[in-house]
Amino acid sequence: MTSLDPDARKVLDLMAASGQPTLDQLPPVQARMAASAGLGALQGVPEPVAEVRDLQADGPAGPVPLRLYRPAGAVPDQALPATVFFHGGGFVIGDIALYDVLCRTLCNAAHCVVVSVDYRLAPEAPFPAAVEDCLAATRWVAAQAGTLGIDASRLAVAGDSAGGNLAAVVSLMSRDGDAPPLKYQLLIYPVADARGGRPSHEENAEGYFLTADLMGYFLGNYLGDTPPVDDWRVSPLLAPSHGGLPPASILVCGFDPLRDDGIAYADTLRKAGVPVRFTALDDQIHGCFSMDGLIPSARTALQQLGAELREALS
Repeated sequence: MTSLDPDARKVLDLMAASGQPTLDQLPPVQARMAASAGLGALQGVPEPVAEVRDLQADGPAGPVPLRLYRPAGAVPDQALPATVFFHGGGFVIGDIALYDVLCRTLCNAAHCVVVSVDYRLAPEAPFPAAVEDCLAATRWVAAQAGTLGIDASRLAVAGDSAGGNLAAVVSLMSRDGDAPPLKYQLLIYPVADARGGRPSHEENAEGYFLTADLMGYFLGNYLGDTPPVDDWRVSPLLAPSHGGLPPASILVCGFDPLRDDGIAYADTLRKAGVPVRFTALDDQIHGCFSMDGLIPSARTALQQLGAELREALS
């Protein structure tokens, strides 16, 4: 068996030594603040980009905040491909600010516009609010492509963890005609099946940042007392069909409860005839891309995914 990356072990030891309560022991508002402070301190130096602009999309419950990034070296007035990015955080925590470093890295590596989406969070806005906001944001970006300097014919979606779930769901909606056509989907340690029960859920239930208790906390806040885990908008693995979806890059981590979710989704897409580029970081933990200041190999892996995205959108 592969050993845990020493840098990831240092991060876990720091978390354990901090004496701070785990996120699932905090009310959601406090958990968001703790995550922003804790993960923010673990991130690397933000890469310079050509432009950063805060925008708003029209959403079903009011404006959805967005942040647009244009890559370093972008030619003015050139229409670039674009990726709509949905952040992680179990549908409960996370925001545009916490994902600024990651989006800058992805923007430069893929040499495309990245539009980060601040969708509504649970429990204040439970399922399907996040899905609705991400769908609305994707539609808005495509509709505004001309004014945003985007080539709408080269549009992708991406996300990590809960955001990977949302990117997979929006890809299914796009295939079915409910969202603009997509060229690619980038799914980073995604939530593919909220029913759980796969070996990695038990093997990695404790000790690797994302625990079984934390997953239960996130899904409980997002889905409520009668969770619709069989709804494909919650568990995209359960969609009636996966044929005709855009090609995908899928990344999983070995020491992650969600590892087998990503493996199962990659296998399902392949069986449906969807091209998949699959990466397994066998020595890494869930959330490592948000810890790249102390886990430099995570940024390298993200840059590689960006290169795959760049090739797909070229």
